Amino acid sequence: MHEQELPAALAVDTDGNFSRLVEIYQDRLYAFALRLSGMPQDAEEILVDAFVRAYRALGEYSGARIRSLALKPWLYQITLNVFRNRVRGRRLSLVSIEAEDALPARRAAGHAASQPDAMLEQSQLRQRLAARIAELPERERVAVVLRHVQGYSYAEIAELLEQPVGTVKANVHRGIRRLREALKVDEDWR
Repeated sequence: MHEQELPAALAVDTDGNFSRLVEIYQDRLYAFALRLSGMPQDAEEILVDAFVRAYRALGEYSGARIRSLALKPWLYQITLNVFRNRVRGRRLSLVSIEAEDALPARRAAGHAASQPDAMLEQSQLRQRLAARIAELPERERVAVVLRHVQGYSYAEIAELLEQPVGTVKANVHRGIRRLREALKVDEDWR
């Protein structure tokens, strides 16, 4: 079963097809939760809670409403809401962005990254970047992670966050500007 066919299948048999929904989305949602929370254990708990909430919601929806769901943005919104509820009043931890899918720029580094000095420099940059991302205000951090770590388009992010595209672009722009400024300050102190 393909991702596009899943809403119709869930509308007919939610219990029988929910495991397929989990299979399709668990890795993406876990990566998203990990980038937001910074802790693997927290990301796992957020993921489980998000799927429980999704299952309960599907149980209350009519078949027509389930068929019309845009599952990806709906699930990301649930995950984001769970994250927001969990971290209120808590300081976020840092998350390593060492994963292969973390930054497209990492893959583009290619041959230069195979040199020990370049590898060390790239590793230090990733660590500084992860630290600075964790320090961004939530609205900017979420927008930057969705756009530049998860790779979603502005339109997809706008749908997911239920914000105008212009607001999403502004938050991404502000977040990137803050990151550049912070990294420049880091570089000046070296």
